[in-house]
Amino acid sequence: MTGGARGTWLRRLPLIVIAAVAVIGAIALRDNLSFDALRDNRAALLAFRDSHYLLAALGFIAVYICIVAFSLPGATVATLTGGFLFGVFPGALFNVMAATTGATLIFFAARWGLGARLGERLEGSAGLVKRIKDGIDENQWSMLFLIRLVPAVPFFIANLVPAFVQVPAWRFAVSTFLGIIPGAVVYTSVGAGLGEVFARGESPDMGILFEPHILWPILGLCALAALPIVLKAVRGRKGI
Repeated sequence: MTGGARGTWLRRLPLIVIAAVAVIGAIALRDNLSFDALRDNRAALLAFRDSHYLLAALGFIAVYICIVAFSLPGATVATLTGGFLFGVFPGALFNVMAATTGATLIFFAARWGLGARLGERLEGSAGLVKRIKDGIDENQWSMLFLIRLVPAVPFFIANLVPAFVQVPAWRFAVSTFLGIIPGAVVYTSVGAGLGEVFARGESPDMGILFEPHILWPILGLCALAALPIVLKAVRGRKGI
């Protein structure tokens, strides 16, 4: 194997590991990172938290980071668990910190493995592809916040795309941390009320994010994030 080929494999190794762990985890952990597993083990989890709070908090954050970094199933259950174990606060803070760290790890893996070369190709391209990349470059903050706030954008996709278009790492981390706060707070609050849900023998309402009193404020934030893009487009048409 030549030096160049060896370097290519080394750059892509983190992505290969993430993909392999994601596939294995989807098969092996599907039943262990579920709402049923949380319900069945809730007494043991609460007892461990009460006896070893700091260790429980650090362990929870570490597990959540791994779930996000390796794209394992159970991210929503992990968010609920953060609320169930630690309340809305600091549960929401733990959730946001862990999700941001895991997302940043994927970002670096994608940037190191594919992003730099793909970014160079996009920069050297012409026509529509180049205009799209330039549009993202000119409105990075707005676009980064939009892909975090819009519920329809998969979290994994929102981690990869910025790496491919050469978004600065610090900007990606900041926009991720701030952009996921609204959704994290909503789901953490659902998790904080799981004790009553378990007592009634019910399942949590995961559609709460799409209820009007929750969805409209989030859509308002989306509109606010998109406002600079709209203003810049209008000014461009007017030649301002």
